[in-house]
Amino acid sequence: MEEINAYHEAGHALLAILVGARVRHVSLIPDWDDGPDRFAEIQVEWPLDRFTPRELHQKMIMVALAGPVAEMIHTGDPYHPGLVSEWASDWQAAWQSATKIIPDQQQRMTFLERATKQIYELISQDHHWAALAAIVDDLVAHETLDGDQVEEIVQTWL
Repeated sequence: MEEINAYHEAGHALLAILVGARVRHVSLIPDWDDGPDRFAEIQVEWPLDRFTPRELHQKMIMVALAGPVAEMIHTGDPYHPGLVSEWASDWQAAWQSATKIIPDQQQRMTFLERATKQIYELISQDHHWAALAAIVDDLVAHETLDGDQVEEIVQTWL
């Protein structure tokens, strides 16, 4: 289970960096606060002054869906990210961001499905998958990485 969680969080982390956000930290041992149960966590900082609202929501969608996509690639199971209960919070985050830019529900669903496919193709590229796998290796070894560590790993492969 820890390895699957590492792939999931590494997907979020890699896409956050690729779209211009900053990873504060990523962990396989989340704080057990009063929030929902979770097995891992990532904190991302968004430079709000660098993106238009539409760009910001598009990038947030990509980061939200990247965790499920990384799991799909790792396991080889082609699931719809909106239909897997473990990914409900990721899908909800993507759906909420998409609501801000696409009011029609059917168009929003089509947009999110297309975005999932694009993320799948992006992460599947050899250099991106190598960067993601390197994040996974360090995350499994250390359980928590700070943003500078994640950035250094990604820069090695890109």
